[in-house]
Amino acid sequence: MLVLASASPRRSQLLTQAGFTFEVRPAHIPEDPTPGEDPTAYVTRLAREKAQAVFDKIAAEAESEVASGAIDTHSLAVLGADTTVTLDGQILGKPEDAADAARILRLLSGRSHRVITGVALVTREAVEVAAEVTAVRFLTLSDKEIAAYIATGEPMDKAGAYGIQGQAAKWIPRVEGCYFNVMGLPLALVATLLESRGIAAQRPSDAVLREP
Repeated sequence: MLVLASASPRRSQLLTQAGFTFEVRPAHIPEDPTPGEDPTAYVTRLAREKAQAVFDKIAAEAESEVASGAIDTHSLAVLGADTTVTLDGQILGKPEDAADAARILRLLSGRSHRVITGVALVTREAVEVAAEVTAVRFLTLSDKEIAAYIATGEPMDKAGAYGIQGQAAKWIPRVEGCYFNVMGLPLALVATLLESRGIAAQRPSDAVLREP
């Protein structure tokens, strides 16, 4: 039984696209970085904490009187993921409001930044953690372009205040690395991680990626 510890519709779409069958059980944990925390350490820590929190919750439910025997935790695998954008070593998470989104987009304008996704797979036997890094180049943005983009609402739930699969695509002339990583789930890395634990894609994919 594979469980995705994320409420992100984009991660669900990508995992479905890869042909995996899974359930969604979002994790609810604090997501603030610790003082001086390295961006890669930050996302891998959060991915591990999300996956572990959901694994522990499901395991506790399985041991309860109500759910006894309903779930075999020996076959349970929980996938956690967390994505951040970094520029000059600074973590640029989801914007707090429109003004913060404008600040972040001005920082990214005309420069290259890194997108880092940490992934973690928690089973009874082990906890495996990995990370993927992609470099993304932005064109120079005008204040008018930034304001119009923010008005669409698209930046507000995304690390770095943009979605590469959305309207921001027209500002990205170059991506070096995994494109799907920028969307929030590096598919090749995740598939390798899952298959190493005997979790294979179970059906052909007929998913069409679209913004919800």
